[in-house]
Amino acid sequence: MTISALPPPTPEALAHSQRLLASIRQAIDQTNGLISFAEFMRLALYAPGLGYYSAGTRKFGAAGDFVTAPELSPLFSQCLARQCQPVLAQLTEGVILEFGAGSGLMAAEILKELARLQCLPTRYYILELSAELRQRQQATLTLHTPELYSLVHWLDSLPSQPLQGIVLANEVLDAMPVHRFQLEAQEVLEFFVGYDQTQQLVWHLLPTPQLQLREMVESLRPQLPVPYVSEVNLMIPGWLQAVADILSKGLILLIDYGFPRNEYYHPQRHQGTLMCHYRHYAHTEPLILVGLQDLTAHVDFTAVAEAAQAAGLQVAGYTSQANFLLACGLTGLLANYAGNDSTYLRLAQQVKTLILPSEMGELFKVLALTRQLDIPLLGFERDERERLPASRDNTPSRGVIPQTS
Repeated sequence: MTISALPPPTPEALAHSQRLLASIRQAIDQTNGLISFAEFMRLALYAPGLGYYSAGTRKFGAAGDFVTAPELSPLFSQCLARQCQPVLAQLTEGVILEFGAGSGLMAAEILKELARLQCLPTRYYILELSAELRQRQQATLTLHTPELYSLVHWLDSLPSQPLQGIVLANEVLDAMPVHRFQLEAQEVLEFFVGYDQTQQLVWHLLPTPQLQLREMVESLRPQLPVPYVSEVNLMIPGWLQAVADILSKGLILLIDYGFPRNEYYHPQRHQGTLMCHYRHYAHTEPLILVGLQDLTAHVDFTAVAEAAQAAGLQVAGYTSQANFLLACGLTGLLANYAGNDSTYLRLAQQVKTLILPSEMGELFKVLALTRQLDIPLLGFERDERERLPASRDNTPSRGVIPQTS
């Protein structure tokens, strides 16, 4: 898809994109004319004041670029609250920590449902680096849950002291920068970004200098055709170790779209999973509309399970979003509205989007990681950990991706 096939940005948006492009070209100049795609993705999404998630453009909902499950239906967050309730009931000072809370709707609905269940956390932490999103979350929570607003505290970084409770990350892993590679018959090439004489960003393919990337891709060589293009997320081990270090007891719930490794690196998926989202159009051209579109890659859940085990966490459950929500009582929550025809029909349509295989139900997965917590997990009646070989015991797999430097 070319830029001409997409809705035209406003002059203000184009000016913003040009400022970010100038900053990226400066970064390219400082590194001998090239940066890795992972570094480009980091700048495009998170450059202070300029990146897609750092600037003030609307991202979520009908007026943004994509719709997340919490934006789609309050029933999604109510199901999450039902999974949180038995965990919080086991803890005397249990808290919830949410990464990247978007518009704040998920936090608001979780708190409302936990209040109804009489099982509120002592604190609801939101780790949010975007000042604009933090303001939007504060406005959302003030509007929807003013009586619970005092429980919410915003963080710029992980807490310095260990906590007991629940860590929530909904569509967080897919927005981490990834290295993009091309497997050839004799070597592993990596995608780099430079710019040409017209100042336009361009691709460069070079042998990768990343030992971690090369070893990971070479381990996949026996089952892959050549050439083969895909991505590797080298940030997950370090991120999970940092999260594990601050969780003394509790549950980590990771919700995202992705596959086990044997499906992620399937021979037929030879162009990878990198996607761009702009005004509800999905395409595969990350070097256009820089700073105005979201960049994502699907999640290799086997890699996440391996990294979790290496960090000392227990892989406690893995299932599809449909299985998880149904086990958490989605149909019962919907049935509560049976007396109101218009509301019931609207929510029923939302439920279809959440659970149908052709919508979000099968592509999105839920992974549960625990520490010092030995209770049944409500959402994992249909547990599919056997699809993640790394989760069969609690020792690191030989395939663990090393932490990036």
